[in-house]
Amino acid sequence: MTDLNDPLEIGGVTLRNRVFLAPMSGVSDLPFRQLAWKAGAGMVVSEMVASAELCTRERGNLLRLRGDGLGTHVVQIAGRETKWMAEAARIAEGEGAHIIDINMGCPAKKVTGGFSGSALMRDLDHALTLIEATIAAVKIPVTLKMRLGWDNDTINAPELASRAEQAGVQMVTVHGRTRCQFYEGKADWRAIRAVKQAVSIPLVANGDVLNRADAAGILEASGADAVMVGRGSYGQPWLPGMIVHGNRNGINQSMIADYAVAHYEAMLAHYGEQTGIRHSRKHLGWYLEKHGIDISTAERISIMTETNPHLVAERLHAALSRPDEHDMKKVA
Repeated sequence: MTDLNDPLEIGGVTLRNRVFLAPMSGVSDLPFRQLAWKAGAGMVVSEMVASAELCTRERGNLLRLRGDGLGTHVVQIAGRETKWMAEAARIAEGEGAHIIDINMGCPAKKVTGGFSGSALMRDLDHALTLIEATIAAVKIPVTLKMRLGWDNDTINAPELASRAEQAGVQMVTVHGRTRCQFYEGKADWRAIRAVKQAVSIPLVANGDVLNRADAAGILEASGADAVMVGRGSYGQPWLPGMIVHGNRNGINQSMIADYAVAHYEAMLAHYGEQTGIRHSRKHLGWYLEKHGIDISTAERISIMTETNPHLVAERLHAALSRPDEHDMKKVA
């Protein structure tokens, strides 16, 4: 059985353990990744960056490339043209990335509509040209994230993974759903095992991992070498680290309040006050939803709509630090 605490070697880069934070658009920005890394995640992956847009060097896209304070800096890129994928990979490497991850799993219509993300699983020959161009452009390891297939009639993740390994990909992550499932139903952990049987490189299993028991379950069902945590980390960026370390890193209400305020203040510093306030609201909502105790509607609204950062931090900390008999260690 895989030991979550064991390091994992990826093309000369050593990942410190085997529980990773997934790339999540609009979520896994630098402040979120920094918190997850400090809490013990073995690897954290940037938000997906569109390759052609990155090549414009627009400030918002360049912000996604920052890896300050991360022991291992992984940048995920997406696209449909070899020219832009190669150039984006070079830019990311130049900005200090240790690993480039290729997105062939995003199910969003705005991504698949442009024949990127999981849409590439409908044309494996074209997908391979993108993989080959990316690998040829950089000296650092390249990894790949995918779904099981486009739909239940085209479960081709094992074939794509095998061909990607032959092209030089150093690790594969599989989300246990098809694109057409989006995030509905339960991820099929057992179906990921066919990918493990098709490759000799490390395999990461992803989908519906919410706690330590889920991590053990997905690893047993899939035979994977590591696990990736996505939506379960909303409002609790420490979750991957807690899954690794169990109750040794238990989180109490006071610590949650400190985390939330630190996260809020880091977002304002990262984006600037006006943009940071706007981007932070979904995160504040998740903290309050998951960890708030006896918060009234009026109190929630006052936190979510306030524009004075000092008042937001003060109210947020007060709302989240109330004593409770509930033991927050159970999330692991």
